[in-house]
Amino acid sequence: MLSRHEPEGNALWQFSLAFYAAPGVADALIALQDRDGLDVNLILFALWLGLSGYGRLDRDALAAADRAICNVRDETVGPLRALRRKLKNNPDPDIQRLREGVRALELAAEKVVQSRLVCLARPGDGSAPRDARLADAFANFALYLGPTRVQVGEARLIREALEGFPGEH
Repeated sequence: MLSRHEPEGNALWQFSLAFYAAPGVADALIALQDRDGLDVNLILFALWLGLSGYGRLDRDALAAADRAICNVRDETVGPLRALRRKLKNNPDPDIQRLREGVRALELAAEKVVQSRLVCLARPGDGSAPRDARLADAFANFALYLGPTRVQVGEARLIREALEGFPGEH
């Protein structure tokens, strides 16, 4: 079970920014979000938790993480994302400036989501061998995606990107 413990700083946010920028990762995450209704922040949390040495999630911990963020996700992040996407193709420069403001609010709301998630991480062992931490990250990822979705191309791409992801996060 996850507990209320906040690692120093928001390492999850830093990991997310770096991993999201890896080739193909953003498109894969967005496809899993849009097509399958998955939460990108929960995917990133699951991966980061394992990779950083905080261990494996179980179903109860995953459900607790979802409950911790559902209001912000459903009432703030989702509506902001929908508005940003709606404004995307509007040719009016003023509307595009407003869209950038909406984008900034959406990112700020996502940071709130991730701050709530990082508070759930229990103390872990960042000194565990990388292979063990990767195994935990993949187990967390598979738990969230489920047995069918973990086999889709986007999931394989994310797994490969994580295997090649540099540095300690």
